[in-house]
Amino acid sequence: MIKKLRVAVDHGNRNMKTSNLIFTTGLNVLDKKPARGERYLRYEGKYYTLCEKRIPYQRDKTQDYRFFILTLFAIAMELEKKEQIFPEDVVQIELPIGLPPKHYAELCEKYEAFFKGEGKVFELDYCGKAYHICIKDCRAFMQDLAAMATITNEIKEIPKAVGIDIGGYTADYLLMRFGRPDLTVCDSMEKGVITMYNEIISSVNSEYDMLLEDADVDSIIRGQIQYYDENVVRLVESMVQDFVTDLLNSIRERGIDPKTTFVIFIGGGALILKRFLEKADRLGKFLFIEDPKANAKGYGILYQVYQSQNGK
Repeated sequence: MIKKLRVAVDHGNRNMKTSNLIFTTGLNVLDKKPARGERYLRYEGKYYTLCEKRIPYQRDKTQDYRFFILTLFAIAMELEKKEQIFPEDVVQIELPIGLPPKHYAELCEKYEAFFKGEGKVFELDYCGKAYHICIKDCRAFMQDLAAMATITNEIKEIPKAVGIDIGGYTADYLLMRFGRPDLTVCDSMEKGVITMYNEIISSVNSEYDMLLEDADVDSIIRGQIQYYDENVVRLVESMVQDFVTDLLNSIRERGIDPKTTFVIFIGGGALILKRFLEKADRLGKFLFIEDPKANAKGYGILYQVYQSQNGK
């Protein structure tokens, strides 16, 4: 039987997201089936498992196969949740995805073609369960705009609002006027939390001869400071506050004053930095979109609008 499933996927530099789940952009390739109990995907004769070692930053995620395999993982995980899907079914996948505002015009058609593939039926084996799928349609939408589509009613009366999406390696912004995007005011800046973490870890090692992991930096940023040396905590907090100040200054240098423009913080990076952003003196009115899966959910909303506008 032919069945349909929509799986919106946000290809982050740090994490992959769907409307329902988040996992790290780390991938292992194996020639043999992994050990019992390890979750895996088998596709075209190779086995793949997820890991916590992130793929290095890629502006263009179509340059090799890895983000396609991660997308198949996302689809398989969503299929696993559907009790009405059986091995003999052919599942047609609608795949809304996204791109940063700065790169949207350049890469949207390339992304759509890459992630759709040839549109043929193929078999996936996810943890021993077979699925027959074809990616029927793939549409790319704009990050930031997608996340703000989840709060349309809250921002449609605001004369000027800027969405700031803080990710792993970049911070993207997009200006909205009365709930509509002003595409002349958007950009992607090389100011992500992974870059900040790397600088912090390097500085702590240089200053105090101590090795921190990302999880340690996470803990300190979130206020769990009782497990760490006072000097280390002081350095980490100082560097995070400097990062936040530099980020807001960079936005202002681009003609958007965070004190007079309503700011909407988006993304997992913004939630990590929330404690520091809230006390920044360069902010006026602001809100946080608390759901780190907001872009993925927004792609689903925008895809539905696209279908209704095109009579589908």
